[in-house]
Amino acid sequence: MLNKNILLEMVRQPNNSFCADCEAPDPDWASYKLGIFVCMNCSGTHRDLPDVSRIKSIRLDNWEDDLVEFMRSHGNSAVKAHYEKFVPAFYYRPKQHDCVVLREQWVRAKYERREFTGEHMHLQKVYTSGHHEGMLWKKGKDNKQFMRRKFILSEREFTLVYYNKEDLSRGPKAVIPLRDLNAAFQPEKIGHHHGLQISYLKEDRTRNLFVYHDSAQEIVNWFNAIRGARFAYLKMVLSPTNDSQLLPLLTRSSLKEGYMEKTGPKQREPFKRRWFMLLSVDRRLLYFKTPMDALELGAVFIGTEAHGYAVRECVPRSTLRNKWKCGIAVDTPDRQFVFMCEREQDQREWIEAFKQVIAQPMLPQHYAMEADMNRRKS
Repeated sequence: MLNKNILLEMVRQPNNSFCADCEAPDPDWASYKLGIFVCMNCSGTHRDLPDVSRIKSIRLDNWEDDLVEFMRSHGNSAVKAHYEKFVPAFYYRPKQHDCVVLREQWVRAKYERREFTGEHMHLQKVYTSGHHEGMLWKKGKDNKQFMRRKFILSEREFTLVYYNKEDLSRGPKAVIPLRDLNAAFQPEKIGHHHGLQISYLKEDRTRNLFVYHDSAQEIVNWFNAIRGARFAYLKMVLSPTNDSQLLPLLTRSSLKEGYMEKTGPKQREPFKRRWFMLLSVDRRLLYFKTPMDALELGAVFIGTEAHGYAVRECVPRSTLRNKWKCGIAVDTPDRQFVFMCEREQDQREWIEAFKQVIAQPMLPQHYAMEADMNRRKS
């Protein structure tokens, strides 16, 4: 009981009160071989690494005196200082709600491969060299079939290029500027644990590529290589006073995704079901016919309340052909958009997500984006 009380006191200390790997609060597990406190999810990955980590519950298991003393002499801060000493600035550090492959590979990179201690710096070249190439499984634009395609990422050219055939002499299928590039893990949508959604602008519309790799390590390396190339590009273009200002811009996950029904500008048109993605950093609401569509059907810019944007519950003027009854009105300076949700919970979540974006101050690039989207509509 005494040892358990000591551990519980240790885990309440500020440096130990969050998971050493994903920062989830109130970790209940500890690696007595590394000397860190971790959450239940991360403890599962540690259990798969018995050569470098051994796990016990700080509440349920018995702890010998020497193990408690080892925990006392280490702790999250000291261990992180060693195992995360050389993490590149752009490298993505997963949080508790990130997908399994990101969290698992972060743990393996730190403790199993020791990529950031300085011992195996050559392992970082795949995402720090500015050049990465290889084969990825890519979904066809107009079908559900995944085919192997050659991808080449070049920081020097500031492009991501892919080819339909391994024979590069036929030229690339697409040359994607890093300026417009985004990557986000979408395992559930793509139907593969390593599913990655790559997005870019093509003729002013969002184009999606859905890819995966059979190797968890390789797909996470691709993700961080894209972040590294974007980091170099944005550093050159924006010249930030602090590199940390660029981190939210490297890759952006959607704040919320899901189906809603949408009507036209007169609100008398039939409601049609569409798949929506709300991008917080870009302040855009994109909509598609299905989650795996290659091209967006349209986009709505979401500004601030001071600029005439608002969201609220509503009862539409007409509910022609729509099956869902939970309405949302999004007001913009030009028009009102009306959406219908299937459930009240969906309605509340969407309204909260819209409010979160509206409450964020607009940055200079947002004004340019708003003007550009208005120009395209006129």
